[in-house]
Amino acid sequence: MTRKSVDRKAPALLALVLHPVRPRTAAARGPEARLEEAVGLARALDLSVQDARIIPLRTLSPSTLFGAGRVSEIGDLCGEEKIDVVIVDDALSPGQQRNLERAWNAKVVDRTGLILEIFGRRARTGEGRLQVELARLEYERSRLVRTWTHLERQRGGFGFLGGPGETQIEADRRLLLDRIVRLKAELKDVRRTRGLQRRSRQRVPYPIVAMVGYTNAGKSTLFNHLTHARVLAKDMLFATLDPTLRQLQLPGGRPAILSDTVGFISDLPHELVEAFRATLDEVREADLILHVRDVASPETDAERADVEAVLERIGVGAESGRSVLEVWNKIDRLDPDSRDDTLCRASRSGAAPVSAITGEGAVALLGAIAQHLDTAPERTVHLDAGDGEALAWLYRHGRITHRDDAGEGVELTVRLDGQALGRFEQLRPGARTG
Repeated sequence: MTRKSVDRKAPALLALVLHPVRPRTAAARGPEARLEEAVGLARALDLSVQDARIIPLRTLSPSTLFGAGRVSEIGDLCGEEKIDVVIVDDALSPGQQRNLERAWNAKVVDRTGLILEIFGRRARTGEGRLQVELARLEYERSRLVRTWTHLERQRGGFGFLGGPGETQIEADRRLLLDRIVRLKAELKDVRRTRGLQRRSRQRVPYPIVAMVGYTNAGKSTLFNHLTHARVLAKDMLFATLDPTLRQLQLPGGRPAILSDTVGFISDLPHELVEAFRATLDEVREADLILHVRDVASPETDAERADVEAVLERIGVGAESGRSVLEVWNKIDRLDPDSRDDTLCRASRSGAAPVSAITGEGAVALLGAIAQHLDTAPERTVHLDAGDGEALAWLYRHGRITHRDDAGEGVELTVRLDGQALGRFEQLRPGARTG
């Protein structure tokens, strides 16, 4: 009798999440919120979180970050709970990480390593995988000592007079650096390809609107609602990573290109910001940036500051002069009193309040986007009554603000930039424009 093999899902690893509170450090958000976010990151990796604790630090230990007593206490907890992975919501040096793994007999992952692991699982496109691999290799450059267990071996020298040869760690580091150079070259090609695609889009004068925001702010849900797309949208940190572009129909029939980009997070690893520059070029080249905020979150102001800090790092901060429209999402989650106050503040500040789930405020948001993009001057165009092709062209490439069909032909008031006007006059040299 033969027994069929059954595929069983591997049991989830047991995790302990720790958020160290450094002495005399002012934080934008409270330790409880930071701990909750770290737990969310751990669950995004399908870890089973057994316990989560805030650990105040009186002093910082150079060898373990935590004091000796605290290290012993956490080690006992790891043994009792049979912990497989300890998540430390802070930056650890390679030495600290190695010493803690020995003391706790469990794998130790710091905040940067955790985010890199999530990005590695979520990336779907070839470009995304390249960017994540580059970020991870940059992160691992200084951690070869803890990554490999065979680094004490030496290889023989070359030729007859070869010395003791290079150590394994030197060989691994050389291979790693070679791989980094190759990845950077491949990403350079990706950036060049994106530049060609961007220039081809510029030949068709559609404005570009880029969505940015803190992870889990509801960008993908709003993107789906506005463009009728089917981008993955889940209540999970970093549910989507790879950028998506879709056509957006604005009031008056004018199209635009809407780009959904990777979500940001506090203390976003420097390696990731550098690696994702090819993707974030979409933000730098956008005509309008939509900053999607979760106004139902108690940490919405701190999240806003984190997003603005990343925008500064990629050169599109407040001083760049870029047009930014804040979108206050998740108003459906507010209680009546908070909702009224939020709507009043949004009206005063020029923000667009919406609910990506119910669609409330979406029409007003599209109007606000069109208004921000309407920097072109108004022009009057006279067309023959039967020239439907020219009329359709104007609706596609401009914004009709007034239409009069009372006379023999059609008189339109339309916003057209100089490039679009030049193309229209080439296509319809007989049309009267003013």
